[in-house]
Amino acid sequence: MKILIVDDEAHARSRLRSLIEEIGPPHRVVGEADNGTDAVQRCRTGDVDLVLLDIRMPGRDGMEAAADLARFPAPPAVIFVTAYDEHALAAFERQAVDYLLKPIRRERLEKALEKAATLNRPQLQALQALQELPDAGYISVSYRGGLQRIPLSEVIYFQADHKYVTVCHTGGEALLEESLRSLEERHPERFIRIHRNALIARDRLLGLHKLSAGGCSVMLAGSDAELEVSRRHLAEVRKLLRGKI
Repeated sequence: MKILIVDDEAHARSRLRSLIEEIGPPHRVVGEADNGTDAVQRCRTGDVDLVLLDIRMPGRDGMEAAADLARFPAPPAVIFVTAYDEHALAAFERQAVDYLLKPIRRERLEKALEKAATLNRPQLQALQALQELPDAGYISVSYRGGLQRIPLSEVIYFQADHKYVTVCHTGGEALLEESLRSLEERHPERFIRIHRNALIARDRLLGLHKLSAGGCSVMLAGSDAELEVSRRHLAEVRKLLRGKI
């Protein structure tokens, strides 16, 4: 995730940059700005996924900058960073992903970045429109502040973690807000459930591997991931394998 840090105080920008470097990939800082006008201009390149945006700045403040960013066709996500908590309600009215109070703690920043990795409200609306198209051969995910369509034929597996779902595909990984149940119901011919937290592509299944602690994991074409098969779903997975032999 490419991050722009916006704050009129140099030490505050330096602090955020250091915290992001500690957290590490996939998050990285791609630029800094000390006012809202420069922040909006920097985001016009389309190369920013997330803006860490101070509210009180001379000239064009964070609220005004966020309002401008929200008008972009594919706006970056926004997390407000400020010492003044009375702005919280107004921040979320500007469709902010989150709201951080100074001094920033690494743990709190990390949680906010995880939230920002999912779609913001305008992107969710665009995603819903895409999913209503008759072409069901793709899924749509957030990517670089916009939307990316991934062919279902390139998906290896889906894995749920709390309220998000990771899709592993031939080009890497991405986050979805769609549930496993919804994916399973929409594409039963392509994917099979192997665990309450995982679906795999039927045509990627190569075999089963016995685990040292008992049970089995799947072997998948295109991935070295060790995904466990629950006892509830083992018989169906074995049946699928027998049909391939």
